[in-house]
Amino acid sequence: MKLHHHTDHAEGAGPILRPRLYEVVSEIGFAGRRRLVSIRLVALSGARRGDHVLDVGCGTGYLTRLLARRVGPEGHVTGLDVAQPMIEHARARAPGTCAYVLGEGQALPFPDARFDVVVSCLAVHHLPAAARGTALREMFRVLRPGGRLLIVELRPPANRLAARLAGVVAGHALRPSMPDLLAELVPAAGFRVEGTGELRPLLHYILAVR
Repeated sequence: MKLHHHTDHAEGAGPILRPRLYEVVSEIGFAGRRRLVSIRLVALSGARRGDHVLDVGCGTGYLTRLLARRVGPEGHVTGLDVAQPMIEHARARAPGTCAYVLGEGQALPFPDARFDVVVSCLAVHHLPAAARGTALREMFRVLRPGGRLLIVELRPPANRLAARLAGVVAGHALRPSMPDLLAELVPAAGFRVEGTGELRPLLHYILAVR
């Protein structure tokens, strides 16, 4: 899970600037299941051998490295993040089939139809609220026709006590409900939604096609 800044909802959660601390908190947040969940996300993405994949909000590059194994030496994975410390951390650990770019999700520095797959895990809530629709439209733009999108975000727990606790820990990421927000933003950007689902402990995903 991400580290959160306490900001106004319109501002987004803001960037994460401490990669080593982020890695520790992620392991704790996923209750020791980070690798298993990430492998599941790679499978859900539909990435195949030889694909070109973009990871928007790649953070420390954990998911990009797993995606690189999936696409093999014939493929390529590009990670994009707004935080220079995250990019530097990711580059230091990257295989040859990964590259990392400093940039914003709402202004992707790539040509149209560049990628076969776009993924974004726990990143949309970090964008300013007004920029989220733009970011989804940018993801649509850089995907080839028929390309696949996987967005993963936090979901509020069903249990009221657990929801209150999650609100304290995750704060901004659960307000507004990201599953409800994505259900609006993804089709509005032009995508055809193919499926949604949940992963433990608190993840919601949406699969779509350009």
